[in-house]
Amino acid sequence: MSIILHSQDGRDNVLGHVSSNLRRLRRDAGLSQTALAEAAGVSRRMIVNLEGGDTNVSLSSLDKLASALGVDFVAMVVDPEVNSQRIEAVVWRGNSADSQAVLLGSVPASQEAQLWVWSLAVGERYQAEPDPAGWHEMIAVNSGRLRIEKQDGVVTVEAGDFAIYSSAQTYAYANAGSEIVRFHRVVVR
Repeated sequence: MSIILHSQDGRDNVLGHVSSNLRRLRRDAGLSQTALAEAAGVSRRMIVNLEGGDTNVSLSSLDKLASALGVDFVAMVVDPEVNSQRIEAVVWRGNSADSQAVLLGSVPASQEAQLWVWSLAVGERYQAEPDPAGWHEMIAVNSGRLRIEKQDGVVTVEAGDFAIYSSAQTYAYANAGSEIVRFHRVVVR
């Protein structure tokens, strides 16, 4: 499931940043919670809970909120005091402690680019929702074996290899081996 979770060790406070950033960006845009909910296609209750720091949120819902506010995903999740080129924040955790996604940094592209480092434990799977048209991903596997299950076909990427594809389709990452798979992910739009 694509959920941002509270950090167990206190080092990452992504939801705290989402809460304050969402409230600030919404107010700066002159939007009520109801107006933002309608523009983003999410519930008002979710916005109320997010601004109060009382809920987890899917990565795709954060993308929808960012788009409705006219900002990028990074503006929603990072500490405003941090340089976005070196973020290093845990933004997703799986069921196993060995499964997580760390947003390393972000730089401008035609609209946006993000650098991530991921790990998936044996048997772990991450299901993604399609990105808008024009989004792409570049995956480089450092160790293990990653299966990318895309709408247009399945690709297995071994350590030392990579894959590039449009993420404007249904896709998932799955550990296809017998050890933790570690990979870098670059998202470009």
